[in-house]
Amino acid sequence: MQEYDVVVVGGGIHGAGVLQAAVAAGYRALLLEQLGIASGTSSRSSKLIHGGLRYLESGQFSLVRESLHERAILLRIAPELVRLRPFFIPVYKKTRRRPWQLRIGLSVYALLGGFAAGTGFGAVPRREWSTLDGLDTTGLQDVIRYYDAQTDDALLTRAVVNSALSLGAHIAVPARFLMASLDQNSVLIAYEFKGARVECRALTLVNAAGPWAPLVAAQVHPPIPIPAVDLVQGTHIVVPRSIAAGIYYVESPTDGRAVFLMPWKGSMLIGTTETPYSGDPARVQPLPQEEEYLLAVARRYMTTCRGLTRADISARFAGLRVLPAADASAFNRSRETIFTTDRDPGPRVVGIYGGKLTGWRAAAAHVLATLRPSLPARIARASTSQLPLRRNE
Repeated sequence: MQEYDVVVVGGGIHGAGVLQAAVAAGYRALLLEQLGIASGTSSRSSKLIHGGLRYLESGQFSLVRESLHERAILLRIAPELVRLRPFFIPVYKKTRRRPWQLRIGLSVYALLGGFAAGTGFGAVPRREWSTLDGLDTTGLQDVIRYYDAQTDDALLTRAVVNSALSLGAHIAVPARFLMASLDQNSVLIAYEFKGARVECRALTLVNAAGPWAPLVAAQVHPPIPIPAVDLVQGTHIVVPRSIAAGIYYVESPTDGRAVFLMPWKGSMLIGTTETPYSGDPARVQPLPQEEEYLLAVARRYMTTCRGLTRADISARFAGLRVLPAADASAFNRSRETIFTTDRDPGPRVVGIYGGKLTGWRAAAAHVLATLRPSLPARIARASTSQLPLRRNE
């Protein structure tokens, strides 16, 4: 029977990050993924590495500070995969956030980012509005420009896994997690691989299964805590319209939610929605009403999108966010990652629920720090803040 220090369930960005962090710290680690690396939410996000400007409104300053710190690291270690882009916020008469409010928010954003490169902002001169990809200028009062970053989420996740493999990590894909049994100091794990049941023993288990995390936790014996969470569907659509100037951060004309219009492989990516979801995470699909919602946003702000219908959509995808259970709308809920343990101190199991694409490396570092009392002393091989991440199609 194979033995490991850390076994990770889930091949999304958080599972990949924990795998990399574990082997970089010198541990023997295995990743189990049921479908394929980045096959779930980590290939269906808005593909942004950002500080979370809107989280300032709900007072999530520590999350914004951490996200901006992580953005700076990723811009440095993954220049092929994470690139700074201009973002434009158009302000019209009925726009909820006025220019002075945006400037205050962006000033705080720059402060939390340590006034590093990419934290500057300012107004786009009126004479340049005609260069903004067909942005509707009727009633336009101001356009604020700031900077955040864009990535290919699936390629980034694969780059992290490849980094882990180069340090000696083990992966089993596709591998279906079956169960885990806890004893005093270790975990017996069973999974299905290549049609056979395989068992291994690990000192610790990390549940990074994304929307499947509650299902994975339910297969651990004796039972461990499972937090109250909701699944929220986010749909994106791609339409055959080009954007060259940057990314547009706009308000939905129906409910005021933030929506992004982004360049994506020569087309326009529009997202996202927030629709409560229940059922099998593998069956999530864009809903017609979500597509109409996103098309309405594009038609409102871009003159080049007038007349677009669902027949014009060239690609569509939906992913699932894991958010704290609450009666409040998904848009107003905390985006802080939820971490759970089976016991403290000396946990055998750590669960990751939710989290943002931007914060994957910090989340992995937190998990390793939590597990450290349960792991033996090892000689570190590398620091994840220094390991280069390279594009590999």
